[in-house]
Amino acid sequence: MKTCLPVVMLALLASLAAQETTQKRLIMEKDLFDFVWVANPQLSPNGASVAFTRVNCDEKRTGYETSIWIAATSGKEAPLRMTNGKHDAQPRWSPDGKQLVFVRGGDKDETGKPKPGQLALLSLGGGEARVITDLPKGASNPVWSPDGKGIAFTSSTTQEDIQKVQRKKKAGDVQAESEHESDVHVISRAVYRSNDEGYLDPKRHSHIWVLEAPTDSDELPAPMQLTSGNFDDEQLLWSHDGSRIYFVTQRIEEPYYELPSADIYSAPAAGGIAEKLVTIPMGIRDLVLSPDGRRLAFHGSAAEPIRSYSQPDLWVMDVGVGEKPQNLTADYDFDVGDPVFGDNAAPRGGSGRKPYWSPDSHWLFDIVSKQGRTFLVRVDARSGNITEITWGDEAVLDFSVSADANAIVALVSSPVMIGDLFAISSDGTQTRVTDFNRKLWSQLNLTAPEEVNYTSFDGKRIQGWIQKPPDFDAQKKYPLILNIHGGPHAAYGWVFDHEFQWMAAKGYVVLYVNPRGSTSYGQEFGNVIQYHYPGDDYRDLMAGVDEVLKRGYVDDKKLGVTGGSGGGVLADWTITQTNRFAAAVSQRDISNWASWWYTADFTLFQANWFKAPPFEDPQDYNNRSAITFVKNIHTPVLFVLGESDYRTPQDSGGEQLFRALKYMKRPTAMVVFPRETHELSRSGEPWHRVERLEHIVGWFDKWMMGIPHPEFEINPTQPRTASER
Repeated sequence: MKTCLPVVMLALLASLAAQETTQKRLIMEKDLFDFVWVANPQLSPNGASVAFTRVNCDEKRTGYETSIWIAATSGKEAPLRMTNGKHDAQPRWSPDGKQLVFVRGGDKDETGKPKPGQLALLSLGGGEARVITDLPKGASNPVWSPDGKGIAFTSSTTQEDIQKVQRKKKAGDVQAESEHESDVHVISRAVYRSNDEGYLDPKRHSHIWVLEAPTDSDELPAPMQLTSGNFDDEQLLWSHDGSRIYFVTQRIEEPYYELPSADIYSAPAAGGIAEKLVTIPMGIRDLVLSPDGRRLAFHGSAAEPIRSYSQPDLWVMDVGVGEKPQNLTADYDFDVGDPVFGDNAAPRGGSGRKPYWSPDSHWLFDIVSKQGRTFLVRVDARSGNITEITWGDEAVLDFSVSADANAIVALVSSPVMIGDLFAISSDGTQTRVTDFNRKLWSQLNLTAPEEVNYTSFDGKRIQGWIQKPPDFDAQKKYPLILNIHGGPHAAYGWVFDHEFQWMAAKGYVVLYVNPRGSTSYGQEFGNVIQYHYPGDDYRDLMAGVDEVLKRGYVDDKKLGVTGGSGGGVLADWTITQTNRFAAAVSQRDISNWASWWYTADFTLFQANWFKAPPFEDPQDYNNRSAITFVKNIHTPVLFVLGESDYRTPQDSGGEQLFRALKYMKRPTAMVVFPRETHELSRSGEPWHRVERLEHIVGWFDKWMMGIPHPEFEINPTQPRTASER
């Protein structure tokens, strides 16, 4: 009997595991309403605690709420909520670890419009947070001085704004007719609107301000403006002794006529004339100063030669006038500072992701995306040698390192985990610090995807993933959805994607791959599509579909294709090249490259993607535009568009194809989301994100599974209300 006991126990455990799996339910589109996201981790100076922003959907499910929380890095205590505001973000520890400064937003003015966020201060000794700025255009990006006596921040407030407020108060809150603010846009620059901000005000710029950290609860410190002019100042850093502030700017009126560059300036913290240190021949981000005050580090992509994709590297330079930057990772052929992406990074809350120096200024901590994974690494600040600290099938989305480098906390995501904080030991061991989605996740039957690697038409190796239905049976035949990422210079990877999990739960096999042009596979692989997009990347995608069909569990008569942004470009292109797909959903696409060149929120004045403008080489634009080949489209196609999308304006994408297909009486429809920008799928209004998923799979259900969806018909039935959904 004793020899049989282990067998009996194993059988019992297997039975219990099977029961647990069967008791779990499939993930639903509306589970998004209950997701909790973690953003912007910031370790305390002693490394014992981490402050972060917690994000959740609001009660009406039309937006998001953010609050500041603190957790012990030991993982032994439950996280604590520290602020009671609904729009608190960007927590930053004082050098002594006794206070947090953060940005508080959410208040509304007399017209009901949201007021800009202001800085607030929270004592860890107890008491409520108090707002410490009152600037007409708000305050953000706070940075403590080394001695903890001052706080620098950015604001687009002007002295004229302050004087106007003072005049209104003096006049008894009655605004004179002469002070009427026009809402007319007078445009003289080629870049005049932004996908994130809408129409830009050329007279308003982000500048540096400083204030004394208040010590009296009744005291409201008067901030001092350090910089001014018709240029934006950002990425501010205090010098080692607190006497100066370094920052990044670009003192060029119309920078789109030139290759990317950035100026590093230094300004006296007490006020005075800013001094230019150096012009860097590339755009830079995530500027950090070494603890000894002698060196700067940053992320940047070389501007020359002109390329469609220029790999981000880690650079260092000595502090001083005219110093030259050194590329630490020039021989490391992967992406530094950028994670692979999914559809569920925190939709609000910001990011603290940047390099961190070791206390002896010898090492830099950073992240690297390598073949669909994102690792935490340590880089020798002299030789550039890289040591991986974390590994495995996951993505480090953000991280923080304590001042003594003895504590590291990382925001980690995987295909079955949205993203939680983990303390990282020197040997890479991870200790969970947060687990906000535990209750929901315990109810869901989530499965990890299967990685697939295959050889494309010219011998290039392509990496992808197959997300199968939770109850997958290899003896059955399943419909397949090919889901194409945007960018095009981006990468899928080992990170959570609600969309893929949900499509699989609806009974579809989901294939998502990184064709040529994707990041995390080296400079040559990423840039090979320059002047050839779309093109051979389409052939990589079709080779992936063929690879899955070889496995025998996909019905080749039930193939669907979708993608957003650059993925929308390739979805459009795919259905002009082949009729193998039974249905397509093109999201936030570009169907007419010439039209997009004239209307996007950024310019292509440099020869990154096209060698010349459309009025000089119209044929190149025609040859790469799906609208040119619209007569070839016989696949039923749905277009998903954002009404406020300035990155891929709807009239340069789906609208043109839709109108042409309607003319030819071919099956098509559009779903247009009001108020939504290009970020619809990642940070759009929660209800809109859910409805987007419903419409995508609804279209596939209709054309691949024969399930009626009258909303796509010429005479649709009455739409459901939110309470009926």
